[in-house]
Amino acid sequence: MKQVLIEQYGTPWEVARCAEVADVGAPAADEVVFDVLAFPINPADMGFCRGSYRLRPPLPATPGAECVGRVTAVGANVKHVKAGDLVINLQRENWTQRRKVKGDDAIPLPAGIDLKQAAMVRINPPTAQLMLSDFVDLKGGDWVIQNVANSAVGRLLIVLAHQRGLRTVNVVRRPELATELKGLGADLVIVDGDDLPERVARETGDAPIKLGVEAIGAAATGRIVNCVATDGTVVHYGSMSGVDPQVGRTNFVYRGVKLTGFMLGRFLARRSAEQIRAIYADLGQQVMDGRLSAPVDTVYPIDKIKDALAHADKGGRNGKILVSPNGAI
Repeated sequence: MKQVLIEQYGTPWEVARCAEVADVGAPAADEVVFDVLAFPINPADMGFCRGSYRLRPPLPATPGAECVGRVTAVGANVKHVKAGDLVINLQRENWTQRRKVKGDDAIPLPAGIDLKQAAMVRINPPTAQLMLSDFVDLKGGDWVIQNVANSAVGRLLIVLAHQRGLRTVNVVRRPELATELKGLGADLVIVDGDDLPERVARETGDAPIKLGVEAIGAAATGRIVNCVATDGTVVHYGSMSGVDPQVGRTNFVYRGVKLTGFMLGRFLARRSAEQIRAIYADLGQQVMDGRLSAPVDTVYPIDKIKDALAHADKGGRNGKILVSPNGAI
Protein backbone atom coordinates (compact mmCIF):
# COMPACT_ATOMS: atom_id res chain seq x y z
CA MET A 1 0.00 0.00 0.00
CA LYS A 2 1.02 3.64 -0.41
CA GLN A 3 2.07 5.80 2.53
CA VAL A 4 3.72 9.19 2.90
CA LEU A 5 7.09 9.12 4.67
CA ILE A 6 9.53 11.79 5.76
CA GLU A 7 13.08 10.64 6.40
CA GLN A 8 14.46 14.01 7.46
CA TYR A 9 12.96 17.30 8.57
CA GLY A 10 12.91 20.19 6.14
CA THR A 11 10.85 21.83 3.41
CA PRO A 12 7.69 19.66 3.32
CA TRP A 13 7.52 19.03 -0.44
CA GLU A 14 11.20 18.19 -0.50
CA VAL A 15 11.30 15.76 2.43
CA ALA A 16 7.95 13.97 1.97
CA ARG A 17 7.59 11.09 -0.48
CA CYS A 18 4.97 8.52 -1.38
CA ALA A 19 6.37 5.06 -0.58
CA GLU A 20 5.22 1.46 -0.93
CA VAL A 21 4.92 -0.18 2.50
CA ALA A 22 3.54 -3.42 3.91
CA ASP A 23 -0.21 -3.68 4.47
CA VAL A 24 -1.47 -3.18 8.03
CA GLY A 25 -2.92 -6.69 8.24
CA ALA A 26 -6.00 -7.96 10.10
CA PRO A 27 -7.26 -6.27 13.28
CA ALA A 28 -6.75 -7.71 16.76
CA ALA A 29 -9.80 -8.12 18.99
CA ASP A 30 -9.77 -4.47 20.08
CA GLU A 31 -8.74 -2.92 16.75
CA VAL A 32 -10.31 -1.44 13.63
CA VAL A 33 -8.93 -1.37 10.08
CA PHE A 34 -10.13 1.29 7.64
CA ASP A 35 -9.30 2.60 4.17
CA VAL A 36 -8.33 6.28 4.27
CA LEU A 37 -10.65 8.13 1.90
CA ALA A 38 -9.34 11.67 2.34
CA PHE A 39 -7.06 13.77 4.51
CA PRO A 40 -6.40 17.52 4.69
CA ILE A 41 -3.04 19.24 4.86
CA ASN A 42 -3.08 21.39 7.98
CA PRO A 43 -0.54 23.95 9.23
CA ALA A 44 0.41 21.51 12.00
CA ASP A 45 1.23 18.89 9.35
CA MET A 46 3.50 21.35 7.57
CA GLY A 47 5.21 22.09 10.88
CA PHE A 48 5.56 18.35 11.50
CA CYS A 49 7.42 17.95 8.19
CA ARG A 50 9.65 20.92 8.98
CA GLY A 51 10.47 19.62 12.45
CA SER A 52 9.01 22.73 14.11
CA TYR A 53 5.93 21.02 15.54
CA ARG A 54 5.79 19.92 19.19
CA LEU A 55 6.00 16.24 18.12
CA ARG A 56 9.30 15.03 16.62
CA PRO A 57 9.10 11.23 16.37
CA PRO A 58 12.01 9.06 15.25
CA LEU A 59 12.37 9.07 11.47
CA PRO A 60 11.14 7.80 9.10
CA ALA A 61 7.70 8.99 10.15
CA THR A 62 4.27 9.52 8.62
CA PRO A 63 2.48 12.86 9.06
CA GLY A 64 -1.24 13.38 9.25
CA ALA A 65 -3.32 14.69 12.14
CA GLU A 66 -6.72 13.85 10.65
CA CYS A 67 -8.58 11.89 7.99
CA VAL A 68 -11.84 10.19 7.16
CA GLY A 69 -11.96 6.48 6.38
CA ARG A 70 -14.29 3.58 5.68
CA VAL A 71 -14.06 0.56 7.97
CA THR A 72 -13.02 -2.69 6.27
CA ALA A 73 -12.64 -4.95 9.33
CA VAL A 74 -13.24 -4.85 13.08
CA GLY A 75 -11.99 -7.00 15.94
CA ALA A 76 -14.32 -9.20 17.94
CA ASN A 77 -14.45 -6.81 20.90
CA VAL A 78 -15.31 -3.68 18.92
CA LYS A 79 -19.04 -2.96 19.03
CA HIS A 80 -19.54 0.73 18.17
CA VAL A 81 -18.49 0.50 14.49
CA LYS A 82 -18.79 -2.15 11.77
CA ALA A 83 -17.47 -2.78 8.28
CA GLY A 84 -18.71 -0.09 5.89
CA ASP A 85 -19.00 2.66 8.51
CA LEU A 86 -17.35 6.03 7.99
CA VAL A 87 -14.94 6.98 10.77
CA ILE A 88 -12.42 9.59 11.80
CA ASN A 89 -9.28 8.62 13.67
CA LEU A 90 -8.18 10.25 16.94
CA GLN A 91 -4.58 9.18 16.33
CA ARG A 92 -2.01 10.54 13.88
CA GLU A 93 -0.02 9.04 10.98
CA ASN A 94 -3.00 9.26 8.62
CA TRP A 95 -1.24 10.08 5.33
CA THR A 96 -1.63 6.55 4.07
CA GLN A 97 -4.03 4.30 2.19
CA ARG A 98 -4.98 2.13 5.17
CA ARG A 99 -4.85 2.39 8.97
CA LYS A 100 -5.19 -0.01 11.88
CA VAL A 101 -6.07 1.61 15.21
CA LYS A 102 -7.52 0.83 18.61
CA GLY A 103 -11.30 0.64 18.50
CA ASP A 104 -11.85 3.64 20.78
CA ASP A 105 -9.82 5.81 18.39
CA ALA A 106 -12.23 5.14 15.50
CA ILE A 107 -15.13 7.61 15.83
CA PRO A 108 -18.19 6.98 13.64
CA LEU A 109 -19.67 9.67 11.40
CA PRO A 110 -23.13 9.71 9.80
CA ALA A 111 -23.56 7.66 6.64
CA GLY A 112 -23.78 9.89 3.59
CA ILE A 113 -21.74 12.76 5.00
CA ASP A 114 -19.76 14.68 2.40
CA LEU A 115 -16.31 13.10 2.38
CA LYS A 116 -14.44 16.35 1.84
CA GLN A 117 -16.10 17.91 4.86
CA ALA A 118 -15.76 14.72 6.90
CA ALA A 119 -11.99 14.78 6.35
CA MET A 120 -11.88 18.09 8.25
CA VAL A 121 -14.16 17.23 11.19
CA ARG A 122 -11.54 15.83 13.54
CA ILE A 123 -9.72 19.02 14.69
CA ASN A 124 -11.17 22.42 13.83
CA PRO A 125 -14.89 21.97 14.65
CA PRO A 126 -14.34 20.56 18.17
CA THR A 127 -11.62 23.14 18.78
CA ALA A 128 -14.09 25.96 18.11
CA GLN A 129 -16.86 24.23 20.05
CA LEU A 130 -14.85 23.41 23.17
CA MET A 131 -13.24 26.84 23.38
CA LEU A 132 -16.76 28.26 23.56
CA SER A 133 -17.91 25.77 26.20
CA ASP A 134 -15.02 24.80 28.47
CA PHE A 135 -13.69 28.11 29.84
CA VAL A 136 -16.51 30.57 30.48
CA ASP A 137 -20.19 30.04 31.29
CA LEU A 138 -21.57 32.05 28.38
CA LYS A 139 -25.23 33.03 28.02
CA GLY A 140 -27.17 34.29 25.04
CA GLY A 141 -26.23 37.87 24.26
CA ASP A 142 -22.71 37.60 25.73
CA TRP A 143 -19.79 38.88 23.68
CA VAL A 144 -16.78 36.87 22.46
CA ILE A 145 -13.78 38.36 20.67
CA GLN A 146 -11.37 36.45 18.43
CA ASN A 147 -8.50 37.20 16.09
CA VAL A 148 -7.64 35.16 12.97
CA ALA A 149 -11.40 35.26 12.43
CA ASN A 150 -11.14 34.22 8.77
CA SER A 151 -9.26 30.99 9.60
CA ALA A 152 -11.01 27.63 9.56
CA VAL A 153 -11.41 27.66 13.35
CA GLY A 154 -12.47 31.30 13.31
CA ARG A 155 -15.22 30.74 10.77
CA LEU A 156 -16.53 27.72 12.67
CA LEU A 157 -16.49 29.67 15.93
CA ILE A 158 -18.62 32.39 14.33
CA VAL A 159 -21.23 29.84 13.24
CA LEU A 160 -21.27 27.93 16.53
CA ALA A 161 -21.43 31.13 18.60
CA HIS A 162 -24.29 32.47 16.46
CA GLN A 163 -26.22 29.23 17.01
CA ARG A 164 -25.97 29.81 20.78
CA GLY A 165 -27.09 33.44 20.57
CA LEU A 166 -23.61 34.74 21.39
CA ARG A 167 -22.29 37.90 19.79
CA THR A 168 -18.83 37.96 18.22
CA VAL A 169 -16.17 40.58 17.55
CA ASN A 170 -14.01 39.23 14.75
CA VAL A 171 -10.54 40.69 14.26
CA VAL A 172 -8.99 40.39 10.79
CA ARG A 173 -6.16 41.89 8.76
CA ARG A 174 -8.18 42.78 5.64
CA PRO A 175 -11.42 44.83 5.65
CA GLU A 176 -12.77 43.07 2.55
CA LEU A 177 -13.43 39.96 4.69
CA ALA A 178 -16.27 41.69 6.53
CA THR A 179 -19.07 40.80 4.12
CA GLU A 180 -18.16 37.12 4.00
CA LEU A 181 -17.81 36.75 7.77
CA LYS A 182 -21.02 38.64 8.47
CA GLY A 183 -22.71 36.18 6.14
CA LEU A 184 -21.66 33.44 8.57
CA GLY A 185 -23.22 35.30 11.49
CA ALA A 186 -20.44 37.65 12.66
CA ASP A 187 -21.76 40.67 14.53
CA LEU A 188 -18.68 42.87 14.19
CA VAL A 189 -15.64 42.58 11.92
CA ILE A 190 -12.76 44.89 12.84
CA VAL A 191 -9.30 45.28 11.31
CA ASP A 192 -6.49 44.70 13.81
CA GLY A 193 -4.32 47.59 14.96
CA ASP A 194 -2.70 49.27 17.94
CA ASP A 195 -5.95 51.04 18.84
CA LEU A 196 -8.03 47.85 18.68
CA PRO A 197 -9.27 48.03 22.32
CA GLU A 198 -10.58 51.58 21.85
CA ARG A 199 -12.39 50.72 18.61
CA VAL A 200 -13.86 47.50 20.06
CA ALA A 201 -15.17 49.40 23.09
CA ARG A 202 -16.75 52.00 20.82
CA GLU A 203 -18.34 49.46 18.44
CA THR A 204 -19.77 47.28 21.25
CA GLY A 205 -20.97 50.23 23.34
CA ASP A 206 -18.49 49.30 26.10
CA ALA A 207 -20.18 45.91 26.52
CA PRO A 208 -18.24 43.51 28.77
CA ILE A 209 -16.48 40.84 26.71
CA LYS A 210 -16.17 37.69 28.80
CA LEU A 211 -14.13 35.50 26.45
CA GLY A 212 -11.29 36.16 24.03
CA VAL A 213 -9.88 33.58 21.61
CA GLU A 214 -6.42 34.19 20.21
CA ALA A 215 -4.08 32.42 17.76
CA ILE A 216 -1.33 34.88 16.83
CA GLY A 217 0.78 35.49 19.91
CA ALA A 218 3.24 38.39 20.39
CA ALA A 219 1.56 41.80 20.80
CA ALA A 220 -1.67 40.52 19.21
CA THR A 221 -2.38 38.54 22.37
CA GLY A 222 -2.04 41.69 24.43
CA ARG A 223 -4.50 43.55 22.23
CA ILE A 224 -7.13 40.84 22.72
CA VAL A 225 -6.45 40.78 26.48
CA ASN A 226 -6.94 44.56 26.57
CA CYS A 227 -10.35 44.10 24.93
CA VAL A 228 -11.85 41.67 27.44
CA ALA A 229 -13.63 42.73 30.59
CA THR A 230 -12.33 42.63 34.15
CA ASP A 231 -12.15 38.98 35.25
CA GLY A 232 -12.47 37.90 31.61
CA THR A 233 -10.64 34.96 30.05
CA VAL A 234 -8.42 34.81 26.96
CA VAL A 235 -7.67 31.42 25.37
CA HIS A 236 -4.45 31.14 23.36
CA TYR A 237 -4.66 28.21 20.92
CA GLY A 238 -2.06 29.00 18.27
CA SER A 239 0.97 31.15 17.52
CA MET A 240 0.97 32.25 13.92
CA SER A 241 3.66 34.82 14.74
CA GLY A 242 5.94 32.21 16.31
CA VAL A 243 6.40 34.59 19.25
CA ASP A 244 5.18 34.01 22.80
CA PRO A 245 2.22 36.14 23.98
CA GLN A 246 3.12 39.64 25.11
CA VAL A 247 0.69 40.89 27.74
CA GLY A 248 0.99 43.73 30.26
CA ARG A 249 0.99 42.38 33.82
CA THR A 250 -1.50 45.02 34.97
CA ASN A 251 -4.20 43.00 33.19
CA PHE A 252 -3.59 40.15 35.64
CA VAL A 253 -2.82 42.13 38.79
CA TYR A 254 -5.46 44.85 38.62
CA ARG A 255 -8.13 43.44 36.32
CA GLY A 256 -7.96 39.75 37.09
CA VAL A 257 -7.88 38.69 33.44
CA LYS A 258 -7.00 35.02 32.96
CA LEU A 259 -4.74 33.94 30.07
CA THR A 260 -4.87 30.21 29.41
CA GLY A 261 -4.26 27.78 26.57
CA PHE A 262 -6.10 25.17 24.55
CA MET A 263 -4.91 21.94 22.92
CA LEU A 264 -7.65 19.66 21.61
CA GLY A 265 -6.11 16.38 22.75
CA ARG A 266 -5.78 17.62 26.33
CA PHE A 267 -9.44 18.62 26.49
CA LEU A 268 -10.72 15.44 24.83
CA ALA A 269 -8.67 13.38 27.29
CA ARG A 270 -10.86 14.73 30.10
CA ARG A 271 -13.87 13.03 28.52
CA SER A 272 -15.00 9.42 28.25
CA ALA A 273 -15.13 7.55 24.93
CA GLU A 274 -18.91 7.95 24.94
CA GLN A 275 -18.66 11.71 25.49
CA ILE A 276 -16.13 12.07 22.68
CA ARG A 277 -18.36 10.12 20.30
CA ALA A 278 -21.29 12.35 21.28
CA ILE A 279 -19.29 15.49 20.45
CA TYR A 280 -18.43 14.17 16.99
CA ALA A 281 -21.93 12.81 16.40
CA ASP A 282 -23.29 16.33 16.96
CA LEU A 283 -20.66 17.94 14.74
CA GLY A 284 -21.11 15.29 12.05
CA GLN A 285 -24.85 15.91 12.00
CA GLN A 286 -24.27 19.65 11.69
CA VAL A 287 -22.08 18.99 8.65
CA MET A 288 -24.82 16.74 7.23
CA ASP A 289 -27.37 19.51 7.78
CA GLY A 290 -25.16 22.07 6.05
CA ARG A 291 -24.69 24.17 9.18
CA LEU A 292 -20.93 23.57 9.36
CA SER A 293 -18.60 23.52 6.39
CA ALA A 294 -15.14 24.62 5.29
CA PRO A 295 -13.99 25.54 1.77
CA VAL A 296 -11.83 23.12 -0.23
CA ASP A 297 -9.48 24.32 -2.95
CA THR A 298 -8.02 21.20 -4.61
CA VAL A 299 -7.92 17.41 -4.12
CA TYR A 300 -4.73 15.51 -5.02
CA PRO A 301 -3.93 11.79 -5.30
CA ILE A 302 -1.46 10.49 -2.72
CA ASP A 303 1.33 9.97 -5.26
CA LYS A 304 1.21 13.74 -5.90
CA ILE A 305 1.90 14.54 -2.24
CA LYS A 306 4.84 16.83 -3.13
CA ASP A 307 2.59 18.94 -5.38
CA ALA A 308 -0.12 18.97 -2.72
CA LEU A 309 2.29 20.19 -0.04
CA ALA A 310 3.71 22.92 -2.26
CA HIS A 311 0.17 24.08 -3.06
CA ALA A 312 -0.80 24.05 0.62
CA ASP A 313 2.08 26.43 1.38
CA LYS A 314 0.95 29.05 -1.14
CA GLY A 315 -1.15 32.08 -0.31
CA GLY A 316 -4.28 32.96 -2.22
CA ARG A 317 -5.89 29.55 -1.93
CA ASN A 318 -9.67 29.24 -1.80
CA GLY A 319 -9.69 26.61 0.94
CA LYS A 320 -7.98 23.49 2.22
CA ILE A 321 -5.82 21.19 0.15
CA LEU A 322 -7.05 17.58 0.45
CA VAL A 323 -5.50 14.27 -0.59
CA SER A 324 -7.52 11.21 -1.61
CA PRO A 325 -5.29 8.14 -1.12
CA ASN A 326 -7.74 5.63 -2.61
CA GLY A 327 -9.43 7.81 -5.23
CA ALA A 328 -12.68 8.13 -3.28
CA ILE A 329 -13.12 11.84 -4.12
